[in-house]
Amino acid sequence: MKSEFDSHLVSRRQVVHTVGLGVVIGTAGCVGGSSGSSPEPVDLSGQKTDYQGGMVIGDHGGPNGQVFYADTEPEPRQGPVQGSEGTENLAWFHTLAHGLFPYHLNLVADGAEATAVYVTDYSRVDWEIPEDTERKKMPAPTAPDTFADATGLTYVIESDVMGGMGPDLMPFSEPSEAESFADNYGGRTIGYDDIDRSLVDGIQMTGMN
Repeated sequence: MKSEFDSHLVSRRQVVHTVGLGVVIGTAGCVGGSSGSSPEPVDLSGQKTDYQGGMVIGDHGGPNGQVFYADTEPEPRQGPVQGSEGTENLAWFHTLAHGLFPYHLNLVADGAEATAVYVTDYSRVDWEIPEDTERKKMPAPTAPDTFADATGLTYVIESDVMGGMGPDLMPFSEPSEAESFADNYGGRTIGYDDIDRSLVDGIQMTGMN
């Protein structure tokens, strides 16, 4: 059944209808990258809570993320984490700029090494954005096949579309889809290697203005 918003939705199909297939091959960046054999992403449904702020993943819109560490057992800053058996070296997040990257940057500064960093890949998601809402938001998928290696993605920043806590990084495995997204919603594209503490702090400050 179609919703009342169907005539006001912008979908991934509309944004990328002229985009061809592409391949992005990334390397580990300044926030710590994958090394050795990488574990597979896990399902983030089931009311799992964000390691950075304790909020439920999937409930607030925007990209999610998960990081596996080599010899570090990450601890949540706030709230219990449910369903974490067998994932002692994994931390998960409901935002990137306000969750995954600030948390990960701190652990890397303390000597932690990531074996895999996964974030939502909107090139894999058939997303839709209601155009007549006050705050445009991307969906927050939690299934394992909606995640991709963060180091090989193209990110849109400074767009009009929000994540779970305001401005965020919107990841795409198809760089031309990221460019089309920026053309439609503003902002600019960057690579994983461009993500550092200064950039993340700037995104967070934008959300406070």
